[in-house]
Amino acid sequence: MTTLASDDVFDALGDPTRRRILALLTQGGPSTATRLADELAITRQAVAKHLDQLRSAGLTRVDKVGREARHAVVPERLDHAAGWLDARAREWEGRLRRIEAEVARRRVDGPATGA
Repeated sequence: MTTLASDDVFDALGDPTRRRILALLTQGGPSTATRLADELAITRQAVAKHLDQLRSAGLTRVDKVGREARHAVVPERLDHAAGWLDARAREWEGRLRRIEAEVARRRVDGPATGA
């Protein structure tokens, strides 16, 4: 995933309403903006704006079923974001292990003396 693509995803995920929309779509499957608005107690127009941002980031797609536009999650985009976060977590875990090892070494050997 490129930096720009991940930026779009994380920008979209940065809003609690959009995260709630994704949760509703994940739990209940594809839905319309009207049904989502009923669940969220916000206007259909507000939901539509959030859905536009989610779709722009590639996190959702729209399928036309008759006259309805049903929104669904695109899990691959979330998988990419999760993979990026996992990689950062592994980097930080490695750094923390090295710090812990250095602290333990200094407790045993005493502080390093500088020349």
